[in-house]
Amino acid sequence: MVHAFQTSSHRKTHLDHILVRLVEESGAEGWGEIASPSDPFYCPETTETCWHIAERYLLPSVVDAVWEHPAELPRLWRKVRGNRFAIAGVDAAGWALWSGIRGVSLAKALGGTRSEVVAGVSLGIEPTYDALLDQVRRQVDAGYPRVKLKIAPGWDTEPVRLVREAFPDLAVHVDANGAYGETAEELAVLRGLDDFGLLMIEQPFAPRNLVAHAALQRSVRTPVCLDESVDTIDDLRTALALGAGRVLNIKVSRMGGLTAAVAAHDLAREHGVDVWCGGMHEFGIGRAVNVALSSLPGFTLPSDVSASAKYYARDVVQPEVVADQGVVRVPDGPGLGHTVDVAFIGENRLKEITITAPG
Repeated sequence: MVHAFQTSSHRKTHLDHILVRLVEESGAEGWGEIASPSDPFYCPETTETCWHIAERYLLPSVVDAVWEHPAELPRLWRKVRGNRFAIAGVDAAGWALWSGIRGVSLAKALGGTRSEVVAGVSLGIEPTYDALLDQVRRQVDAGYPRVKLKIAPGWDTEPVRLVREAFPDLAVHVDANGAYGETAEELAVLRGLDDFGLLMIEQPFAPRNLVAHAALQRSVRTPVCLDESVDTIDDLRTALALGAGRVLNIKVSRMGGLTAAVAAHDLAREHGVDVWCGGMHEFGIGRAVNVALSSLPGFTLPSDVSASAKYYARDVVQPEVVADQGVVRVPDGPGLGHTVDVAFIGENRLKEITITAPG
């Protein structure tokens, strides 16, 4: 990564992701990305657990299977509980394969209606306030209209105040990744963020604590956004019933693939909940999937689909994802709309496995 990234739970300077290539008998192929963290801090899954689940359960179920549409893929692994990051990479590869064979873009296959999507950027916790302000300034100068600031107890009110003072017209939202509890002091801090005109307060409490999110939403004007709390459509239905938030961050990885992500988009839109596409620092393969998803009509807020160069000196696809004044073009070519740089992947590959159909 070109710049270290720190959240309330960990700091990272590089990423190990699993790339999935599904090859159809004609030779056509589709790529997906298992963008799980390396450590179990954001979610229970890690690169190692995803490799195990994909190798032992998911890929064997896909090999030699017959299906007409990628929405049928979940039935192949319906017995597998959880493990949504692992599932998402295989699911996305299936969608990319199917749309590529049919000569349509992934965005069109999903029901996308936009040719461009507005991108925002996510900024981690920095060593100093000046370093944070410098990072915000860089992104504003690059044309991004929205900046997300990671916060944690002890790094919240003051950095937000300084950013707001320096950039009074910038769309800013904060993300706690579930770092706050329900003490009087912590609740006062969260309610105090109402004074800064934020776009949203994302995932202040632990994932399963929807009741606390609902209580906070009733007490603040700023929309509460759910991320880690919504892994499944059933989670979303519960959150909607409780009034636990007015915004939903839809991550393909967290929800277990594109089929589930589209279903979440449809349900949220039906209930008047704004959605945007969050990211897991995906390489170009997963980033292209996110761009395609963000072209759906319900994605009314800037999504974390910023340019490849924001994170990497070199990406695994050509052309790389590019943002022009904070706007990313939705590829209209077949499948992902990008060429996967197989040679570059080979130079940096740590491990590989091939699973073939019997006979």
